[in-house]
This record gives sequence, structure tokens and C-alpha cells, in this order.
Amino acid sequence: MLSKNQIKLIKSLNKKKHRLEHDLFVTEGVKVIKEFLKSSFKLNALYSVADIFHVEQGESHIISTKELDKITNLKTSQTALAVFEIPKAIQPKENAKLSLALDGIRDPGNLGTIIRICDWFGIEQLICSQDTVDCFNPKVVQATMGSLTRVNIIYTDLDSFLSASSAHKYGAYMDGKNVYKSSIQTENSIIVLGNEANGITPEIYAHIDDKISIPSYGTSKGAESLNVAMAGAILLSEFKRR
Repeated sequence: MLSKNQIKLIKSLNKKKHRLEHDLFVTEGVKVIKEFLKSSFKLNALYSVADIFHVEQGESHIISTKELDKITNLKTSQTALAVFEIPKAIQPKENAKLSLALDGIRDPGNLGTIIRICDWFGIEQLICSQDTVDCFNPKVVQATMGSLTRVNIIYTDLDSFLSASSAHKYGAYMDGKNVYKSSIQTENSIIVLGNEANGITPEIYAHIDDKISIPSYGTSKGAESLNVAMAGAILLSEFKRR
């Protein structure tokens, strides 16, 4: 049976300050939990309605569906919920072939999708500004569908990082050069994506070597812009294709 303290702790992990306080985060669903169990992430506790995962005793707790409903972050509970330890921060690699940098991405769904995209295209590291949404936010974790276990995500002072980096920096802009017709450097490069509403900040723009864009082929011109995750996928596809 779940104790009041267990419920309180798990629910508190919805907030970043409590995740940082306890160095813990939550993930839900059998598929996603299995991805984390076979990764380097360390399990803190596992709660499920049946003995599905066969982990060591003491870490696994069989609970009722009603109890699971009390701790889930989802509209409909997903059979199991697990609490994992947040790993220690890693340092960015200077010699990464191609990296993606995020300047103030705020939407959890967007970040989760971007992490999945990085996993798909084999991006070694995702550099995030300090004001980008926390990758251990429950909504982000669910949206990654396990890709969080395979992408190195680094939160840093993006201004200082880009200033010190020797990589060629590309910024995604509406008025940039057509990425399909431009000469691009696919090694030792960083693609920067800006905030959903305001784009790349002036401080980060100062470090951009080339502004690139994805041309619109729609005749109505009704779509003002692409979703940031979609834009990231298209740009990474073109860089990898080259």
C-alpha cells in the first residue's frame, strides 16, 4: 500500500524545485520505463499494478489501480510509474560533429519531441539555455518516449558556451538563407533554434555565423511559421542528408 509520504513525494516531483531538491524524476508507462531500466539511469522506486519488470525486491511495489490513479500525471494511468535518479550534469563536447542548441524553448511537448528528433538523427548532444524547460519535467519525459536515455542534454549559459565554441553556428530564422540552396558545414556545427514566440534572442544572435531558413511552398501564405520541433527535424534532415 502506498503511504502518504510516498504519494506526497511523487506528486511533489511535478515541480522543478522539488526534482532538484530530491534529485529525482518520474516516468510512466511500461514501454518508457523499460527504456530507462535498460539505460544507465538509476531506479529509485517502481510502482505497478502487476509484477511486469522483475526488478530487485525493495525497489518494486505492487499497488492497486486506484493507488496508481493517485500518483499519475496522466489523464489515464499507464499500468506503472517509476521514479529515477537525476544523473549528474555532464560537460558539453567541443568536438561534436553536429549539435543542436535551444534558446529559451518553453513548451514541454516541443522539447520532448526535439529530444526524440535528436535521437532519430544521431545528434550527440542537445545544448539548452538555462531558461529552456527542464528535460525532467514529467510532460517532457513522456514526450521523449525513452529517447531521453540516449541523448546527452546539457543546460548551460548558452551565451558563454557559443562564445567559447569554435563550431560554425547556424541560426534558424524566417528571413535566413534557403537551407536547400546554401552551402552548409555539416561537421563541427551547431544549429540554434529560438523561443517559440520570440525566436533567437539578440544576445545569442551575436554569435550566429549564418542565418538559415526553411522555404515555404504554400501559395496561400496562411501559415506564419513552422512549429519549432518541426523546423528542427527538417533542418537536421538536410544537414544529415548532405
